[in-house]
Amino acid sequence: MATQTSSKSPVISVENIYKAKVRLKGVAEQTPLMYNYHLSEHYGCRLYLKREDMQVVRSYKIRGAYNKMATMPKKDLVNGVVCASAGNHAQGVAFACQQMQVHGKVYMPGVTPRQKVRKVKLFGKEWVDVVLTGDTFDDAYHEAKKDADENKKVFIHPFNDERIIEGQGTVGLEILEDCDRSLDYVFVAVGGGGLISGLGSYFKQLSPNTRIIGVEPEGAPAMFESLKAGEPVTLNHIDSFVDGAAVRRVGDLTFRIAREVVDDMILVPEGKVCSTILQLYNEEGIVVEPAGALTVAALDFYKEQIKGKNIACVVSGSNNDITRTEEIKERSLLYEGLKHYFIIRFPQRAGALREFLNNVLGPTDDITHFEYTKKHNREAGPALVGIQVQKREDYDELLQRMDQHRINYQTLNDQRMLFDLLV
Repeated sequence: MATQTSSKSPVISVENIYKAKVRLKGVAEQTPLMYNYHLSEHYGCRLYLKREDMQVVRSYKIRGAYNKMATMPKKDLVNGVVCASAGNHAQGVAFACQQMQVHGKVYMPGVTPRQKVRKVKLFGKEWVDVVLTGDTFDDAYHEAKKDADENKKVFIHPFNDERIIEGQGTVGLEILEDCDRSLDYVFVAVGGGGLISGLGSYFKQLSPNTRIIGVEPEGAPAMFESLKAGEPVTLNHIDSFVDGAAVRRVGDLTFRIAREVVDDMILVPEGKVCSTILQLYNEEGIVVEPAGALTVAALDFYKEQIKGKNIACVVSGSNNDITRTEEIKERSLLYEGLKHYFIIRFPQRAGALREFLNNVLGPTDDITHFEYTKKHNREAGPALVGIQVQKREDYDELLQRMDQHRINYQTLNDQRMLFDLLV
């Protein structure tokens, strides 16, 4: 029997989440909860992946978007709906519009990759128009809200809406329905907080002993900082690489719910996320976007706690842009300590580079980047050099050989401003 929520509690009721599940029948897939042998063996636990990457729009976002629109009176939808998004929420709203035959307008930043724009048009068909505006999500959000207010359209918020949260909560309902044993931990990616608020609401009422662990990218810790401060905070700067979970501010409603249902928050470096994306593809054949890899990436930071336990990780989406592959590889190598950049001042004489290759470079070291312009009338000229090593410990030996042969160098990996400027 469901635990009854207090009238003052913001936690979403089990009944409302179940009603959302009924509404979503035939629209959103009941995605599989799959036992993963390799990850279970590696972490010494029993680990399941909730495969929202296999959803019809390749993320869970269709659940909240459709539930929101399906609960609205038809008269409120006559003028259409509006949303602002650079990714999964846009696709969820577009698909909901097509299914319900409601006109929608999706505002996206002008810098949004064409692949994402095409997907929104594909899912929305003739029912959705895409407007590219401004350079940031905030620009698109401002224009979408303006359109909604001036033309009496419904604005579909990506997370800070009770109906949206109910829809996302059906992910938790399905996990509990499909799991063949009691779960000790569920790991959930956190952006604005809609998914963890809905899933956490359901679990805390029907499986209160399950610990709900939120996972954010290190460069966008909006929920982490808000829970620490006891109120929603707005981040001044974020790293938008994990774009599906990178927000400056979580919702007021999602914060209030998260405060009651989240047991712990983990911050994961973006480089670790990249390593996990590659690992899931190479070892499991699973294609995920950065936000979709967050929960699996977090396991290394929780490995002692999960030993011998039953674990579920929500794989939240797979809308990855193939053009990002090289950046993902680069960030992974940097995080793993396998790729290093230097400014090296080579003597401007014949044979200087060959001496470096013969005397300094190790047998498994590889130069992956080299930029050099000869400077006339100078004794030495600077070069930007990228070197990839085979093992993390090879880096220390490389530095020792540089010092031994009196190479004039400066490391760049640990100097963010210079690194971003030159690399």
